[in-house]
Amino acid sequence: MNWYGIKSIYMFEMARAWRTLMQSLASPVLSTSLYFVVFGSAIGSRMGNIDGVSYGAFIIPGLVMLSLLSQSISNASFGIFFPKFSGTIYEVLSAPVSPFEIVVGYVGAAATKSIVIGLVTLATARIFVDFSIEHPIWMLVFLILTSVTFSLFGFMIGIWADDFQKLQIIPLMIITPLTFLGGAFYSINMLPEPWQSLTLFNPVVYLISGFRWAFYGVADVSIALSLSMTFLFLLACLGGTYWIFKTGYRLKS
Repeated sequence: MNWYGIKSIYMFEMARAWRTLMQSLASPVLSTSLYFVVFGSAIGSRMGNIDGVSYGAFIIPGLVMLSLLSQSISNASFGIFFPKFSGTIYEVLSAPVSPFEIVVGYVGAAATKSIVIGLVTLATARIFVDFSIEHPIWMLVFLILTSVTFSLFGFMIGIWADDFQKLQIIPLMIITPLTFLGGAFYSINMLPEPWQSLTLFNPVVYLISGFRWAFYGVADVSIALSLSMTFLFLLACLGGTYWIFKTGYRLKS
């Protein structure tokens, strides 16, 4: 294992994050504040508890997950796309580092940045509403698993994209709508049939449900199913990344 190679890629990506620290942190803090003003105060004050949890506290896991998914994909996709765009990717590919070490460096940095932003979002939420974390270890497990999984997904998007516009297509057109429709601001048990059953085909439902269970012990689906679906998507992303390096898809052409 070439730890020096991994460290070099990781530290380079983290240095880029530090240069845009205010931009990286200001956006989730401002977004979280706006969501709480609109949903937590204006709408939440007119709603009752959901599964015994106040509405303001209920939406916190969904808000964190929304920020986590978008930031994980954005950080990882841009991290690998820019070397492709500038042509420096060939220097990385010709260096004495394996594909696995390249992925660990880029995805590790993207996941680290996403975890920090997720924790900042939680700290911002504390300003607006009091909440508890019933299972803090499981909360961290879901936080890390989600960050790593969607950083891998973003890494694949960055390799697939051949211009800056394509970097935003999947996050904006697919991931964000799936998050809003995945129970971020409501329980899917509130939906009538057949929409409740159809919602179960949304993979983000299992991420949000498991994350919310870690906070309040309530969930739309079982914790075992949430973990299974998260690991399944992680394996799918690992398989996709392995195929990219094995075939050289959009890396060697």
